Amino acid sequence: MSASRGSDLAVLVGATGDFGRAIARRLTGKGLTLLAVGRTGAALEALAGEIPGVVPCVADIAEDDAVPAIRSALTGPVRIAVHGPGLAAPGGVLEVDTGAMAASVNIKVGGMLRLARAVDGHLDRGSRLVGIGGHYGLEPTAYAAAAGVANAALFNVVRQLALALGPRGITAHSIAPGPADTARLSRVVANQAERRGVSIKTVIDELGEESAIGGLVDPAQVAWAIAMLLDPEAEAMTGSTLMIDGGRRKGLP
Repeated sequence: MSASRGSDLAVLVGATGDFGRAIARRLTGKGLTLLAVGRTGAALEALAGEIPGVVPCVADIAEDDAVPAIRSALTGPVRIAVHGPGLAAPGGVLEVDTGAMAASVNIKVGGMLRLARAVDGHLDRGSRLVGIGGHYGLEPTAYAAAAGVANAALFNVVRQLALALGPRGITAHSIAPGPADTARLSRVVANQAERRGVSIKTVIDELGEESAIGGLVDPAQVAWAIAMLLDPEAEAMTGSTLMIDGGRRKGLP
C-alpha cells in the first residue's frame, strides 16, 4: 500500500506503540499522510483503521532490507521522518547480555541511518529527521545499560546527520523523553518491583520523585514536541537534543 501520489508525507518508525499512536495523531492532524513503518502488518493495519491518513509499510528497521521497502512506498516529499522504535534489552551494566546491547545499538543507530537513507531522495529544504532516544542516554544509570548506550550513540549520529544535511537545508533533531506513562513502562515497573520485592506503587512513586514536576511524561507531550519541529523557526535547533523529561536531567549543559 502506498500514499496518495504527490501528497506531503511523514514517515514514522515505531508507529504502533503508545508514543507512535500519539505522534501519528499529531502529524496526520497537520495534514500529512503518515507512512507507518513496523514489523507486524496486522498491527499497522489496525492503526490505519484507527487513524485516518495512516498508510502501513511493513519493514524491519533492524535490517538493511528496510531501506528499499520504505523507499518504494514513498510517493511524495517527506516533510518529517521520525525514528522511534522501542528497546527490549533489560539489565544493568553488570548483567546485560552483550548481544542484546549490540542489537539495541543496531536498532537505534543503524535504524536511524537506514531511515535517513530510505527517505533521502524525498527530502527537500525544510525537511526534518527526528530520532527519539531517552534521557538515560544523557543521564547514565547502572540499571538501564542498553538504553543508555544506544541512546547516547543515537544523539551523536543525529548531530552528524545535522552537519551532513545542513547545507541542503535539511535538519536533524533528537528527542529525549523521560519515563512515560506507557504499557512498556508498566512492564518495566512490574519487573523491577518483582526483582526488588517491593510494590509497583513504590517503583512508580520513585520515578515520580526523580522529576521536578513529580510525574511521568505523557506520550502526547512528546508528540507535541515533534510536531513543533515542523515550524520553520525550529531549523536553529538542528543537531540538538530536546529534553521532554519533566526536569529529570540534573547535569549541565
